[in-house]
Amino acid sequence: MEEIEFILDSTKESMVGSIAHLEKEFLNIRAGKASPQMLGSVFVDYYGSQTPLSQVSNVNVPDARTITIQPYEKSMLQPIEKAIMVANIGFNPMNNGENIIISVPPLTEERRRDLVKQAKSEAEDAKISIRNARKDANTDIKKLEKEGTSEDICKSAEEDIQKLTDGFIRKVDEHLTIKEAEIMKV
Repeated sequence: MEEIEFILDSTKESMVGSIAHLEKEFLNIRAGKASPQMLGSVFVDYYGSQTPLSQVSNVNVPDARTITIQPYEKSMLQPIEKAIMVANIGFNPMNNGENIIISVPPLTEERRRDLVKQAKSEAEDAKISIRNARKDANTDIKKLEKEGTSEDICKSAEEDIQKLTDGFIRKVDEHLTIKEAEIMKV
């Protein structure tokens, strides 16, 4: 029984990890509203080392269409501006001598559809990961059954694994529905 509990726990942990990864990926898919996460992939040359933008400046979102970046050192304005251009994330930074201001353009219908496809792809990856965790767990349970664990206990454990899987697949679908609505909202 202890081994089965361990299998159930590690499977659940793996599935929780899949959901957490999906949520993180969804943050990177922009939904029209400005957010500091949009600049998460920007690295600035800070005294010879590549440093995340958030470590050399203060990134704020004063409204739904604007991101402001206030460097901790004025000398970093040019390198930050250059880093945003190099990151190729579709933003055109404007430097006013103190801050860098980015206007986030509204998404076109076509771009929204592309983002929904991207979100669906991420959700499908999460489902595959969850199903793989189920497969691994069922394989482990079959091994225990061959080693002499009672058939009833193993069948019960497989049912528990399936219930876990169904629940996590539902969570992925819920996350996708919310993200889709967020992307398509004009």
